Amino acid sequence: MISKKTNAALNEIRSRVIAKGNVSATDRYISHGKGAILVDVEGNEYIDFAGGIAVMNVGHSHPKVVKAIQEQAEKFTHTCFMVMPYESPVRLAEKLCDAVPGDSAKSVMFVNSGVEAVENAVKIARYYTQKQGIIAFESAFHGRTLMGMTLTSKVKPYKHGMGPFAPEVYRMPFAYCYRCPFGSEYPSCDLKCADHLEEFFVNHISAEQTAAIIVEPVQGEGGFIAPPKEYFKRLKALCEKNNILMIADEIQTGMGRTGYMFGMDYYGVEADITTVAKSLAAGMPLSAVVGKKEIMDSVHPSGIGGTYSGNPLACEAALAVFDIFETENLLEKAEKLGETLRVKLEGYMERYEVIGEVRGVGPMIAIELVSDRKTKVPAADKARELVKYAFDRGLILLACGTYGNVIRFLMPLVITDEELEKGMTIVGDGLATL
Repeated sequence: MISKKTNAALNEIRSRVIAKGNVSATDRYISHGKGAILVDVEGNEYIDFAGGIAVMNVGHSHPKVVKAIQEQAEKFTHTCFMVMPYESPVRLAEKLCDAVPGDSAKSVMFVNSGVEAVENAVKIARYYTQKQGIIAFESAFHGRTLMGMTLTSKVKPYKHGMGPFAPEVYRMPFAYCYRCPFGSEYPSCDLKCADHLEEFFVNHISAEQTAAIIVEPVQGEGGFIAPPKEYFKRLKALCEKNNILMIADEIQTGMGRTGYMFGMDYYGVEADITTVAKSLAAGMPLSAVVGKKEIMDSVHPSGIGGTYSGNPLACEAALAVFDIFETENLLEKAEKLGETLRVKLEGYMERYEVIGEVRGVGPMIAIELVSDRKTKVPAADKARELVKYAFDRGLILLACGTYGNVIRFLMPLVITDEELEKGMTIVGDGLATL
């Protein structure tokens, strides 16, 4: 057992025992956290604008989550839901069926991580449709397993040297308006990026062979790319016309991140299958596949499941998360947070030429940094400088995007006004130095 160490001492041990490919964004080791604040083993405080990569929407160590985990741990930690079931996954499934967009009857399966949910969503879609093809999108991120990294777009670091990849996955351009792959401008483009799906059926894979398309309502790792509001309605209509399922990967957009409980609420679209993870259980490993009941129930008994699926501690934590959303008006707070962030960031954009675009939905917002606004040359070096500048001053920021030039904001939705103002001041000062 390691006694209390300095950051440097822990890094020395880590260099010997942790695989080098398993990197961390910082070299500080966290002792404890509360709300939007993290404290390292040496007592240094950090304002958390990363949220464990969109996992801590209700904040670190929320009392209701802590209590739920403690009380369940005293009862039992595992029986395997497939052997001896228990109440919490049933109650949580009921919550998810009500919360996921759309009026259709739904059912749920639980697994442990976002990419496991994606894997199972693909399995279920193929089983139900008896077709094999899956269409994913440029700039997408869906995880790191074989199927996950096949669906993921960015090669380095996620796919480089990791092939061969899963078969029958095809990639289509996304609605990245700032860098339109069709050289058009919205709205005069009339969403040719969505209509391209019909051409895709001619040149890449036929509709008769396509089981599903998988989309992120707002692309996360790809750079917080938010399509025009009518994009997914157009895409869903084409899917229905061709008997293709739509899988909404809500792993990062879900649980209030966009100011809506799920991102597809913003677009007014009911997906056939939805994947949920990250902030679902406030840091406990839990994910879910939520789909139309006819689709989900098509799979034969024991065709889906897993040893740890629906872990009781994680499910109780998730039930506490739903309670927090309901009793603390967290969606209302998220909406206000998004408005504040947009005003602040658009003000920075007026002052600092390095910002090419402010984009996103609600508090799932980002700035794309460029060397020149006219040519839109990505400024990944500036993004790295800003992340370092912020961290040196006690603020955790994350970069993302295909070119590594996007700064994303994923602070807990419970962040205080004072913490937010202090963090955004650091961001503004950092942009001034660029």
